[in-house]
Amino acid sequence: MGRFERQREIARRRTRRAKLGKLRAKFAAATDQGEREAIIAKVRRVSPFVNLEESTEAKES
Repeated sequence: MGRFERQREIARRRTRRAKLGKLRAKFAAATDQGEREAIIAKVRRVSPFVNLEESTEAKES
């Protein structure tokens, strides 16, 4: 039997959170601007409203 829609939704959310966590770590470790722009583009495809600059500034202060 297949998954119910709610189970699919939960699975997508968990996958999205894991992927964003990995991309946030890469963004924090990125050194040059081109690398950061590429990571931001990937994040926009996964979740359009996430702002990586604000999250890194909040962690630094």
